[in-house]
Amino acid sequence: MPTRKYTYYDFTLSLCPECLKRIDAKIVFENDQVFMLKTCKDHGAFKVLIADDVPYYKNIRNYNKPSETPYTFNTKTHYGCPYDCGLCPDHEQHSCLTVVEVTDRCNLTCPTCYAGSSPTYGRHRTLDEVKSMLDTIVKNEKEPDVVQISGGEPTIHPQFFEILDYAKSLPIKHLMVNTNGIKIAKDKTFAKRLKTYTPDFEIYLQFDSFRQHVLQSMRGADLLKIRQQAIDHLNELNLSTTLVVTLQKGINDDEIGEIIDYALKQKCVRGVTFQPTQIAGRLENFDEQANRITLTEVRNQILKQAPLFEQDDLIPVPCNPDALVMGYALKIDGNVFPLTRYINPADLLDNSKNTIVYEQDEKVHEQLFEVFTTGKSTERVSESLNSLLCCLPRIEAPNLGYDNLFRIIVMQFIDAYNFDVRAIKKSCVHIVNKDNKIIPFETMNLLYRDEKKEILEKLINE
Repeated sequence: MPTRKYTYYDFTLSLCPECLKRIDAKIVFENDQVFMLKTCKDHGAFKVLIADDVPYYKNIRNYNKPSETPYTFNTKTHYGCPYDCGLCPDHEQHSCLTVVEVTDRCNLTCPTCYAGSSPTYGRHRTLDEVKSMLDTIVKNEKEPDVVQISGGEPTIHPQFFEILDYAKSLPIKHLMVNTNGIKIAKDKTFAKRLKTYTPDFEIYLQFDSFRQHVLQSMRGADLLKIRQQAIDHLNELNLSTTLVVTLQKGINDDEIGEIIDYALKQKCVRGVTFQPTQIAGRLENFDEQANRITLTEVRNQILKQAPLFEQDDLIPVPCNPDALVMGYALKIDGNVFPLTRYINPADLLDNSKNTIVYEQDEKVHEQLFEVFTTGKSTERVSESLNSLLCCLPRIEAPNLGYDNLFRIIVMQFIDAYNFDVRAIKKSCVHIVNKDNKIIPFETMNLLYRDEKKEILEKLINE
């Protein structure tokens, strides 16, 4: 009998990368890789690599947990996903992180920019508009986990600090500012003022490469000195910072280990987030065939380039396991202890369990156990790790604080090529738009930005 060259695994709904129409898709295994096969009647067949690790891909389904929904939905379900975003009642996850774009404008014109920002594009939101956007998040979430003030470049907004003042007056657990760091690097007084918003405040700092030609290709500017000056100011203030790396295969994916090593040595840095480039917005100097990188490819590069971390240290995030990988470590007295490997995966799916599983006769376990039970650390802090480890079992460690935490996140923003409706329904990173709709990050950039709305209208009217 004739035999196909692949193994059929699953079925889902996807989009045509050309016209964004919803189309059927097969998930298949071929040559130890995972592909999506789909055909549009107008634009032909597509074969998209979605993972290079079959065992990991199969395992992500074991990390699904019951959905946590918002308290309020903002639109009705009418046309079907992804054409009802806002959030609609058919969405399966609340907003773990909500982005508030306070301006369209930026002090750079990056060749890689999902929002298409520039010094002349769009406008700043008014303070009243931003307040309304923040109020919408609170209405939906009551106590939002993480809210990120973003843009464009939010630090150029003329009422930037008034926005932060209002955000800090709300019951937001953790507030972030997403920035390219130029203002922090050039104005130390500005950086000092940011420090006044701590605790529960963090800088989400663009940090793509140590190489000038890479920064020129992705950001259109040589930002090496700017990045270092920003880090110097943040270190001096010990202002909690996450380094955010937009990744492109063959461009900067060979720097993953170097960036992790650098981050671990910085006093202010609490972790690194790696984001494979989403094919959306302005995307120059990018070849879809050569530069696209998948979540599992990033994970495998971390394991290859950062030997400190092992397979069990980088696991799916239960709220959206298709799109998120997490790994946590503790920094104690100059040493780094990977933490995630000691988590019982079953506990991730059961909110009633608050345990870390320790095996016997391992020195590292003994050291960690001593830290948790005696609180031996270079710095005594009152802040508990309980509310700081997203999707991990709660950890009673009153003598350890955020300074002791180091996390690695891989955050894959799905686009029209690898669009999988199952993952989109579980999307937990959302953007509140100008109409006070809360929209998954992925679909916002594909269908709901200003220049995309005509495409959306056409699709829902056909």
